[in-house]
Amino acid sequence: MNFEGKVVLVTGAGRGIGAAIAQAFAAEGATVAVNYLSNDAAAAEVVAGCKAAGGDAWAVKADVGSADAVQAMVDQVLADTGRIDVLVNNALRPYAFDPQRRKLFGELQWQDYQAQFDGSVGASYNVCKALVPHMQQRAQGSIVNIVSDLVERPVVPYHDYTTAKSALVGFSRNLAAELGPLGIRVNCVAPGLVYPTHGSSATREDFREAIVAATPLRRIARPEDVAGPVLFLASDWSRFMTGQVLFVDGGLVMK
Repeated sequence: MNFEGKVVLVTGAGRGIGAAIAQAFAAEGATVAVNYLSNDAAAAEVVAGCKAAGGDAWAVKADVGSADAVQAMVDQVLADTGRIDVLVNNALRPYAFDPQRRKLFGELQWQDYQAQFDGSVGASYNVCKALVPHMQQRAQGSIVNIVSDLVERPVVPYHDYTTAKSALVGFSRNLAAELGPLGIRVNCVAPGLVYPTHGSSATREDFREAIVAATPLRRIARPEDVAGPVLFLASDWSRFMTGQVLFVDGGLVMK
């Protein structure tokens, strides 16, 4: 895939899956805006990795939960580059994937759901709201939203997290239906458990082993395993795909 001359904005790219996605785009020649929330050193490391991979990159600090901060970020990227071709909504509200310590339904409050909804759908809404007018003006663009294979097979019922990611799928498909005639594609990538990441660090080894045993490819995804499918959906190789959910979990979900 060749992303030379393309500008890519990746949210939540200071570590984990987002960092792997940013560096994969850079390796294909893209200019990458590495969005992050607070860890300056980690973002600088990702930027250095992008440049070492062969692309250009710079860090853009913004809380994607704030519409004003997002608008300022998008305006700045457009002022610096004149375009944004690809948006990857990867940022999420912090969540610990620990089956033993998760909240059961009876322990959850509506605020738990709302927090995850704001972190998944709200953040994606903010960035799309700021960026879609630019893509409409150019009549082109690709948006890839990171969801979860739990929306199809909740092997662990993380009620609040999975409900929010399910809503993000619905958000994405409605956006795809509206923006398709304007030349803008919207798709989702749904990873299974990805290790190691900050969120999966609390996942016990015995549970990881159980997931491996149930997975046809007999391992757990690494962050870089998610990057390839994201690049595919962002590229012209998938130019006739929109509104789709691509599961990246070694065959745990098959459909």
